[in-house]
Amino acid sequence: MTAAALRDFRWLPWIDEAAAALRPLLPRPPEVGVVLGSGLGAFAERLEGAVARPYAEVPHFPVSQVVGHAGRVVAGRVNGVSVVVLQGRVHVYEGYTAAEVAFPVRVLGRLGIRALVLTNAAGCANPGWAPGDLMRMTDHLNFSGQNPLVGPDDADLGPRFPDLSRLYDPRLAAVLDEAASALGLRLRAGVYACMLGPSYETPAEIRMVRAVGADAVGMSTVPEAIAAAQMGVPVAGISCLTNMAAGILDQPLSHQEVTETADRVREAFIALITAFLPKAVAVLAG
Repeated sequence: MTAAALRDFRWLPWIDEAAAALRPLLPRPPEVGVVLGSGLGAFAERLEGAVARPYAEVPHFPVSQVVGHAGRVVAGRVNGVSVVVLQGRVHVYEGYTAAEVAFPVRVLGRLGIRALVLTNAAGCANPGWAPGDLMRMTDHLNFSGQNPLVGPDDADLGPRFPDLSRLYDPRLAAVLDEAASALGLRLRAGVYACMLGPSYETPAEIRMVRAVGADAVGMSTVPEAIAAAQMGVPVAGISCLTNMAAGILDQPLSHQEVTETADRVREAFIALITAFLPKAVAVLAG
């Protein structure tokens, strides 16, 4: 594509083509979209009346090559709530642009979701917390150098300069806290720092992000959150803290540890999302 063509490119026709391909999959319009991060895909297997389609069969969808990301759109119900789930995501470190990473979430927005739940596996930068903790995202720090809104302005997707001061919706945050309390789960609340990856952070980088207020660090979620905010979709974010970040403990980091810890807290994670969804829909309905 030439430079002139790139300047004039608009995502909306591709987004609408993908949405049109997915609508026959949906028995009714989805109320909530859920993005499942590394090792957290089991939630999609619990949906009532689930139907699925691989990303490779959806027009223009990017396809992940990362272990722990199944790469499917799964539609179904949870406690009566119509849900569409992205079972795995792509990342900028795979060679995609931030806009391409955000593309599936934009499709969910065009399908009519009223809320978006973003989940991820993250390193724990707060030395007072531990692997296996769940964290509600209160805010984020974007250290990736990437933003999904870079490029031509497309007013049909939302404002050119969206306000992010309440990106992680306070109403959904309160419902998440309530659901966790009712289940007897400890839900941390903190700031997520997004790094480019795919290499893990250095101890010095972790000291830096801790100094500016980060509690967790990862390589995803932020492009999707920004795109959803631009489209006016309320966002809730949940991090599964799968390992202590670099330099906090005297041990190497590995993706195997990430997936093993995510598997260990799978049932607590599923219980929290399952309890949260109907309460969230009720709150947003007013």
